[in-house]
Amino acid sequence: MKELLQKCLKAAGKIQKDHFEGIKMISHKENISNIVTEVDFECNSTIVQMIVKEHPDHNLLTEEEGWINNQSAYTWVVDPLDGTSNYVAWIPWFGVLIALLKDNEPVLGGAYLPIQNDLYFAEKGKGAYKNGGKLKITDKRLSNSLSACSTDFNEDQQALDKAISYYRFLVNNSRNIRSTNSLLDFLYVAENKYGCCVNMFTHIWDIAAPFMIIKEAGGSFQGQANHEIDYSIDEKILVKNYPVIAGMYDIVHKMKHQIP
Repeated sequence: MKELLQKCLKAAGKIQKDHFEGIKMISHKENISNIVTEVDFECNSTIVQMIVKEHPDHNLLTEEEGWINNQSAYTWVVDPLDGTSNYVAWIPWFGVLIALLKDNEPVLGGAYLPIQNDLYFAEKGKGAYKNGGKLKITDKRLSNSLSACSTDFNEDQQALDKAISYYRFLVNNSRNIRSTNSLLDFLYVAENKYGCCVNMFTHIWDIAAPFMIIKEAGGSFQGQANHEIDYSIDEKILVKNYPVIAGMYDIVHKMKHQIP
């Protein structure tokens, strides 16, 4: 399954790279921040076909096709093109995310950045790696760190106010903010380039793989409301929002306790 996951990442990444700067179809989904292209669907279809060929009995949860429940202990969680808005703007901040859950717990996670040709992979209890080199998050102070803070369109003004509170805190307490609102922000945490990443609007396919990579690199990845993230899957999972904080443990702990 480790080999299959990495093959799927590379296959979808090739599609993205081959079509970069050549998008023909762009559609909006539920709001102005959420768009989809023909490349999203092609990547999704390719990944699903590869997984089904090898493991037809496994469950699948993908951004573009939803939940296929085969009553298996294993569930593949797929974001076929993370960073679609960047992709259509011809900005190379995008890639592929795939995680494997066993009994609703992430056990494998991978990410691929096709333009940079960087592959990230983590296995529970066995560490996180970028292109075969081990990743390790080391201690640092927030004041000496870059940070990321992202959100999307939201009609809930209370949620928007919360996002602004996090942004204000990071402006006043971190060295500076650099945000792509994509998988890159999480991966830069795992690479120790960012001290933390806050994202107020994510789905399970946005976070399952980065969760594995950051945790196995020695970092903390938590929901903003609860201590641990619940990866249980049901019919509501397609619309469930996961506001998350990722980074070094001390930084995440400080933010969660200083921001009301």
